[in-house]
Amino acid sequence: MSLDEFGLIERIRRRAGARPDVALGIGDDAALLQMPPGQQLVVTADTLNAGVHFPVETPAADIGWKALAVNLSDLAAMGAAPAWCTLSLSLPEASPVWVDAFADGFFQLADPHGMALIGGDTTRGPLSISITAMGHVPAGKALRRDGAQPGDDVWVTGMPGEAGLALALWQRQRLQVTGPASDAALEHLRGRLARPTPRLAAGLALRGLATAAIDVSDGLLADLGHICERSQVAAEVLEGELPMSQMAAQAGEAEVFRMLRASAGDDYELCFTAPASQREQVFESMASVAVRVTRIGYIRAGSGVRLVNGEGTVLATSRLGFDHFSAAGQSADH
Repeated sequence: MSLDEFGLIERIRRRAGARPDVALGIGDDAALLQMPPGQQLVVTADTLNAGVHFPVETPAADIGWKALAVNLSDLAAMGAAPAWCTLSLSLPEASPVWVDAFADGFFQLADPHGMALIGGDTTRGPLSISITAMGHVPAGKALRRDGAQPGDDVWVTGMPGEAGLALALWQRQRLQVTGPASDAALEHLRGRLARPTPRLAAGLALRGLATAAIDVSDGLLADLGHICERSQVAAEVLEGELPMSQMAAQAGEAEVFRMLRASAGDDYELCFTAPASQREQVFESMASVAVRVTRIGYIRAGSGVRLVNGEGTVLATSRLGFDHFSAAGQSADH
């Protein structure tokens, strides 16, 4: 059985959460929202396409989670509190089983963060999910990419590279994305790819502390390069300081991970800069929200990003990373 368009919309509407600042939600031509006093609106949008952003066999619940997670990660990088979102679905067939599973994953992430679904669109076509997420931040307090200064430390949350390793293992047919892996290390890596954790609490804790921030979606060096470009500075990343994944080692993939951790995307960790004088405060702020953080380098005058070893040899630059419109990016699962 396949749902018609209005049945599909009603099926999702019944799952949507409510917020007192939503004056009018799903069911009209547009939503009506009430912004809190003294706050600025933060808006981001992302599209996920089957075979590009996730393997086509990915379970619907994982697709629902990830589609929202990548948007929440952008809000986290701005230091914004999540509030509302719209959802546009292109589906080859409106299967009620698929739609319910997609909604399960979507709202498993939306509900704990108070994210209200307020509208969107549905259409028939290749599987594609587009979300516009909105949040708010006190006026003048948003984290941006253009504030890094020479002398700042460079930091990263979590364990960048694990999602990229999971993708590499899937490409080698060593990891399946259709369900849990029996091996604990492989299951951890699968979860990092299928259900990334947006660092919303970390973003809020970094308000007034970080000088610049970005989420790691296209690779650590490449995304740090965006900070450097907007801030008109350069960055040195110390290869020996990059965190090493115990799960990658347990899976027998330590060397592959070592190569991927600076260039692989899909982690949705936060990379940020902060004054060297604030190191203890950075550690304390991340400990307060139970997020691992690692100091991986520093900002200097100049341009670009360099990954260097202990002898100062340049191992890589910010040109590493994923690009949808490069020759490789056009056919890559990312």
